[in-house]
Amino acid sequence: MEEGDALSHSTTDGRQSPVAAAIQRGVCRMLVHMDYMPLTELALRSGRRADIVALNSKGQIMIVEIKSSLADFRADQKWHDYLDYCDYFYFAVPPDFPLEVLPAGEEVGLVIADKFGAEILRDTTEVKLAAGRRKTVTTSFARAAASRVHQTLDPGVTALLCKADR
Repeated sequence: MEEGDALSHSTTDGRQSPVAAAIQRGVCRMLVHMDYMPLTELALRSGRRADIVALNSKGQIMIVEIKSSLADFRADQKWHDYLDYCDYFYFAVPPDFPLEVLPAGEEVGLVIADKFGAEILRDTTEVKLAAGRRKTVTTSFARAAASRVHQTLDPGVTALLCKADR
């Protein structure tokens, strides 16, 4: 991603590969076109950190797990943990990813992405969150988003912000 790219602001922490960063950018662009507002690297109550969490105007929550390579997919099987925190779950992979290794099922969608955009290859069915869990995820989303905006407006405030809201 180019330095200064608006989509990369507050979304990378240096741990992402260039492929993962490109997928993130493309997926976020697609989500905005779908009326979802994406937030990257959101900490969940479980202690896991979701690659992308997106919220639409109906309050529906989508989680997108980025897999930049087959090795990344095989090394990290925590995706099941995300199903309890969203209405919709997708894997996002690069165009050259071997799709046959990904889990198939109605609760798992599939997105192909690069830095220019993304396309849903397999949709997922909605699995409605319980009201209490929805409130928790939505509140975490809102606090993290507000915290990131505030850090942009006043970079010196970072030390004052709650670690969980970064």
